[in-house]
Amino acid sequence: MVLFPVSKKQVGNKEYNNMNIDPVSDYLTRVRNAIGASHRVVEIPASNLKKEITKILFDQGYILSYKFIDDDVQGKIKIALKYDKVTNDSVIKKIQRVSKPGLRRYVDHNNIPRILNGLGISIVSTSHGLMTGKQAKFNNVGGEVLCYVY
Repeated sequence: MVLFPVSKKQVGNKEYNNMNIDPVSDYLTRVRNAIGASHRVVEIPASNLKKEITKILFDQGYILSYKFIDDDVQGKIKIALKYDKVTNDSVIKKIQRVSKPGLRRYVDHNNIPRILNGLGISIVSTSHGLMTGKQAKFNNVGGEVLCYVY
């Protein structure tokens, strides 16, 4: 007899599986929580969008390394977070979701925001795939601003 099921949530008369409504927010929250707890490695359920965000964070130097683990279900992403060697502070100071499911934020290539006067990055979902704000501005494409990282 199981009193408290782990994988399902009951709200009212309906039973819900623990599925996430916004996978990008879940990704950013897991990274933010791991940084707050000073973890060296964080494991996140994989999707193609999350894999692309991970590649961008690695290319821009915000994470140390990553590994895509393909299991029989969904796959996982293992991310090794990057910390300063002297102060032991995280390289990622803030990671913030911009465009949310309730309020999407789209910009054209002229209005892509600069983060901390060019010291941070914005990740933009364009018709040419996921890229940083600088790359989108260079390619003259706009899109949905997913998050800011600095």
